Amino acid sequence: MANLYPYIFSEDARKQAEFYAYALNGEVVSVQTFEQAPNVDESIKDKVMHLTLSAADQIFFMADAVQEPVRLGTQINLVLEYKTEQEAHVVFQKLSEDGKVLMPFEKMFWGAMFGRVEDKFGLTWQISTEHD
Repeated sequence: MANLYPYIFSEDARKQAEFYAYALNGEVVSVQTFEQAPNVDESIKDKVMHLTLSAADQIFFMADAVQEPVRLGTQINLVLEYKTEQEAHVVFQKLSEDGKVLMPFEKMFWGAMFGRVEDKFGLTWQISTEHD
């Protein structure tokens, strides 16, 4: 069995992780900067080499993009499924702050509450509840 961890590259991993910690009721567990690596270029020493975020009962890894700029894409969505509508609604609202609602959070024909949102950093999230 393997564990799957989303690894998010960012223009500002600390800022983005703080937002997700807020929105998903989590915490930044650890931050390593390039300063800790040997023979690092002075221009990137304060950049995040690896960050671990614990939120929504998941582990997310993050880092600052230093080799190439972040390109926003539509090839992946992050999906969080909650037991209660209340939990899911709160997360959906928080992720929507300064973002864009792609599909309102509402009851779906398959019995679950569901919505899609692009957060202010350009990541797309699907927030849902367990099926009835």
